Amino acid sequence: MITENGIVTTADTVTAWVKTTRSGACEHCSSKESCGTVHEQKEHFIQVKNTLNVESGDHVVVGLETSPMLYLTFLLYVFPILMMIIGALIGDNLPADLGINSSIASMVIGFSFFGLSFYFIRKKNNSLADKEEYKPFLIRKKKPAIPQGCHLS
Repeated sequence: MITENGIVTTADTVTAWVKTTRSGACEHCSSKESCGTVHEQKEHFIQVKNTLNVESGDHVVVGLETSPMLYLTFLLYVFPILMMIIGALIGDNLPADLGINSSIASMVIGFSFFGLSFYFIRKKNNSLADKEEYKPFLIRKKKPAIPQGCHLS
């Protein structure tokens, strides 16, 4: 499970908006420039169901299941390449009696399948966006950290 600490900025009985700060793991990630986050932006706001009755200012831990993330990773990175390879193999195995150069057919059909894979991903994204397992959720409330040097009376 992927977890991140955050602070509730606004909340009602149904939803809560949580501000999270980019963790140290993001700084060492090789995909940090291309994952959809702006490099200079350190804060992110996410909407979650308010299952813990949190209020504005509460410190919380937000979670995201890893198995759906692995599926999405496969869908975005591996599936298009597999589709391109399948298309290239189909194009290469077209009969020569059709008068088509197998190299050109392989290239055209391979890139066509590659493009079609992104159309499929786009359609799949619309259906997955509504599923709860792909959305972040509240794990628990957390006591705010007391900065070093501060003493409680």
